[in-house]
Amino acid sequence: MSLNFAGAAVSALLCLTALFSIVAAEDPYKFFEWNVTYGDIYPLGVRQKGILINGQFPGPDIHSVTNDNLIINVFNSLDEPFLISWNGIQQRRNSFEDGVYGTTCPIPPGRNFTYILQVKDQIGSFYYFPSLAFHKAAGGFGGIRILSRPRIPVPFPDPAGDYTVLIGDWYKSNHTSLRAHLDAGKKLPFPDGILINGRGPGGFSLNFEQGKTYRLRISNVGLQHSLNFRIQNHNLKLVEVEGTHTLQTTYSSLDVHVGQSYSVLVTADQPGQDYYIVASSRFTTPILTTTGTLHYTNSAGRVSGPPPGGPTIQVDWSLNQARSIRTNLTASGPRPNPQGSYHYGLINTTKTYVLENSAGQVNGKQRYGVNSVSFVPADTPLKLADYFKIGGVFRVGSISDRPTGGGLYLDTSVLGADYRTFVEFVFQNNEDIIQSWHLDGYSFFVVGLDGGQWTPNSRKEYNLRDAVSRCTIQVYPKSWTAIYVALDNVGMWNLRTEFWARQYLGQQLYLRVYTPSTSIRDEYPIPKNARLCGRAAGRRTRPL
Repeated sequence: MSLNFAGAAVSALLCLTALFSIVAAEDPYKFFEWNVTYGDIYPLGVRQKGILINGQFPGPDIHSVTNDNLIINVFNSLDEPFLISWNGIQQRRNSFEDGVYGTTCPIPPGRNFTYILQVKDQIGSFYYFPSLAFHKAAGGFGGIRILSRPRIPVPFPDPAGDYTVLIGDWYKSNHTSLRAHLDAGKKLPFPDGILINGRGPGGFSLNFEQGKTYRLRISNVGLQHSLNFRIQNHNLKLVEVEGTHTLQTTYSSLDVHVGQSYSVLVTADQPGQDYYIVASSRFTTPILTTTGTLHYTNSAGRVSGPPPGGPTIQVDWSLNQARSIRTNLTASGPRPNPQGSYHYGLINTTKTYVLENSAGQVNGKQRYGVNSVSFVPADTPLKLADYFKIGGVFRVGSISDRPTGGGLYLDTSVLGADYRTFVEFVFQNNEDIIQSWHLDGYSFFVVGLDGGQWTPNSRKEYNLRDAVSRCTIQVYPKSWTAIYVALDNVGMWNLRTEFWARQYLGQQLYLRVYTPSTSIRDEYPIPKNARLCGRAAGRRTRPL
């Protein structure tokens, strides 16, 4: 062997070693293949056309660990365009993958799209759902859990079991009928029932071994109503809310507003028998209720008697519970440093947005809006129009940052915001029903909730020390909720009601968090496999 060849071989070996070192240091990849189909389901005893993922209703859970890369290939076997969004997954620097129509082109029937997600610096309990065409009323949703990395301390022992519990109100009508009802400018009727993990009354069960403690990840994936969750004779110890470890407060029941996720610990510390699991509607007349069964493995008897009652229309009860949910400042989050090391209460806000929801008629049809604007989708996803600099699709500032007091009108509403600013949002609800708001791309600090009209003096009662950080928050009737947000994630982010008929009929907007920088440290370029539609059709993403 010549010296030159030997040197080249050694160099090649060193290069390969370096390459494998880089690969070994990269965060893990997990791959999923999903086929989305229609199928018959019978959750309330009548046949319905449901949306299944790999034949399952609800869809399969996603199990992941902080910083995992999730490669999810979704094949659309429906007869209409389809998208999945990932409630609570922040899509750091990558709103292209968010899976709502303002960011991502729909998957055509008979085609596929591969989502490339990273659960960067996140832990906790979330869910996914179909975001278009009122598909959420047919299923297509499932749980997401993000576990802490092995060396990051968790503020409670490993549970004996870890279960996803998806609760939500439900209609016997197919989603196409509900959608046609909304398209005709009508309000939806009252739901027909409540499901727990896709099952109606008496259909859901959990098995517990006496003396052991279990984790339940409860998400309200319904269309409208807040639900109260409880288990007969058992306490619920709250430990995590949408990615934040909380003070470990014990409750006899828990209000889970639409779109929200909670983790509780339940200890099987009662005599060996079966117990009711109950989910019932809040702030409604009549009250909807469904039950499941908690079965002890040494059970000596089935459930008996009436299910335990819970709160019904009491707002103060729910408000006081919401105020008691606080961050555990000494616990680690996705990183080893304590959650309390970020002192949000010492940061000055640079801007206040006041957003007021409203209902009304536009052109003789029912619509809903924010600051008098009822959102209508553009012909091109807003993020693609922004990336390719396509004019005429949307206008930043097309919605006011304060209520205008005017009547509802239609527009593609986009709020502008600057990257790396620290801002305040106030959600003002002057209607007589509860609201639930979600912001994609972020977690925010819930600094205040109260009745009446918000004023600058309301800041005197803000919690500036240990407010919970989450991504979905309720606003009680005739009340306000205030949040602080560090705008550290460039992109086009959907801010929407989780009351799905209102979202469908215009109660949403997009927050454009902007920087003139083109560095990948601030925002990733468009994915190579991105679908291009509308006025972006025919353009190029980037070289493979």
